[in-house]
Amino acid sequence: MDSEIPTIESVLVGNVFSELFPNHLPGIPLKREIDFSIDLLSYTHPIFVPLYRIALTELKELKEQLKKKLEKGFIQPCISPWGTAVSFVRKKYGSLRISIDYQQLNKLTINIKYPLPRMVDLFDQIQGASYFSKIDLSSGYHQFMMKEDDMPKMTFRTRYGHYVFW
Repeated sequence: MDSEIPTIESVLVGNVFSELFPNHLPGIPLKREIDFSIDLLSYTHPIFVPLYRIALTELKELKEQLKKKLEKGFIQPCISPWGTAVSFVRKKYGSLRISIDYQQLNKLTINIKYPLPRMVDLFDQIQGASYFSKIDLSSGYHQFMMKEDDMPKMTFRTRYGHYVFW
């Protein structure tokens, strides 16, 4: 099995339309009309999860990824009573992705129900189409803006400090 990560240029569609696919997100998204919020149950207090144990080999990777996210403006250091733990998830081709455990925060969040379209209706809409696109939300949290008052709830802790998505 080839363990190399495929590049945009190695994929036929990516090769033909490579100028349409950025290699990396340049920074945080532009301000939009709607910012996302985290609505909490009324009895809520700040969540503070102890640090998870991370292997010494992963600490170097953590430091590098934090540095890149700081440079791009995705995160910034913060002081907050909130803080959840960080671990790593191994991606398909062996590289590591930071995984932030928001399970405790999710338990205190009011679930807002959004209407989802029926699959049959979606298939009807694309009937006869020649081209389809698949959006890859490779940097998930960096692609939407959060209300400024709710940003501290997204605080995560590492042995290098507290950070918040910006």
